[in-house]
Amino acid sequence: MSILVNASTKVICQGITGSFGAQHTRGCLHYGTKMVGGVTPGKGGTKDENGLPIFDTVRQAVEGTGANATMIFVPPPFAGDAILEALFAGVKVICAITEGVPVQDMVKVRAVLDEHNAGKSAAEKTYLVGPNCPGVITPGPKTGEGAGPASVYTNAGCKIGIMPGYINRHISEAFKKKAVGIVSRSGTLTYEAVWQTSSLGLAQSTCVGIGGDPVRGVGFIDCLELFQNDPDTHAILMIGEIGGSDEEAAAAWAKKHVTKPLAGFIAGRTAPPGRRMGHAGAIISGGEGTAESKIAALQAAGFEIAQTPADMGAAIARAMRL
Repeated sequence: MSILVNASTKVICQGITGSFGAQHTRGCLHYGTKMVGGVTPGKGGTKDENGLPIFDTVRQAVEGTGANATMIFVPPPFAGDAILEALFAGVKVICAITEGVPVQDMVKVRAVLDEHNAGKSAAEKTYLVGPNCPGVITPGPKTGEGAGPASVYTNAGCKIGIMPGYINRHISEAFKKKAVGIVSRSGTLTYEAVWQTSSLGLAQSTCVGIGGDPVRGVGFIDCLELFQNDPDTHAILMIGEIGGSDEEAAAAWAKKHVTKPLAGFIAGRTAPPGRRMGHAGAIISGGEGTAESKIAALQAAGFEIAQTPADMGAAIARAMRL
């Protein structure tokens, strides 16, 4: 199993005719994702370079293809409306890759999303990943090795967004008890963690890049809960960074609810006091959000701590006692 997406997920791309939308639609297709169409207002009835149908609205795309997931590559001023359009069209997993989305727009989106999900079970909820994130990937089996076009992958899982697919390791019979769920605020560190765990002979169940914006969709606790309830996820690696209080809150939740091996890394530990980080959400105030406070909270919750980025794979291996 996996969380959020799997080999059966049907994906559309909002902004499919833009340069980034077209590029990453092609990349997702090459990975093996079931890309079924796209949305660009005014271009409905045409097809993209891959032969995928293009629709004027998300509702038309859902009705025409049965899509239940979307990736968003529309310009920042329109990304908030694109998310809401997907939500109202019944899409269950929305990956907003666009960066630079106005915080005020996301405040409105988050309020609508929270109202929509109120009182619903995990299976009934709509999940927003991002914005300003690399997306989600559930690895699938490969017929060959290394990076390459579609011929390398057969019946792959599902890649939505910009993560490099070739570094992931599928849960095969050989790796059934060695599958790690990865959740990260940092896109680049997500890729590094996947590479390290694969190199150590571990598989990944699902990798989720939640993004570093101050107002976003799923957070650490959402992913911890989903991974805890996924029988094929045997350990969880959580990658945070300075700023905000999400990691402390996740640590407190994990201490009460997570029974699987846990490892964590906090980026920005060596940042000079007062230095701004690249992510908009990496803001320290009132002594909360420092690397030291986050690490202490994780340790108290039983996380194995990676001391450096190069130690992330080894930390989860230590947590799993491999």
